[in-house]
Amino acid sequence: MIFEIEITDRTAWDAYRKVAGPVMAQGGGRFVINSTDPEPLEGNWTPPTISVVEFPSIEAARDFYNSPAYQATIPMRERASRGRGILVDGFSAPGAAKENTT
Repeated sequence: MIFEIEITDRTAWDAYRKVAGPVMAQGGGRFVINSTDPEPLEGNWTPPTISVVEFPSIEAARDFYNSPAYQATIPMRERASRGRGILVDGFSAPGAAKENTT
């Protein structure tokens, strides 16, 4: 999962993280990147923060996101921030990009 988040209420964000963090960990998720200072290289993409969360599988990531426990935290996140998120299928070997077969 990759999220671009702009925190609009730090206190509310901290409350969200206290609840959502353990739910994510229980679902098998772990932060790979959690950057509050991304450096734009190309285009007009200037996200305030970037987070990449790794799960054991894409199915585990979907199960986490759609779980009642995480869905219950989404209103907390929406009160605390604005953002966008995507789910991407990763690669199987460190450093080896998935081959595009199309």
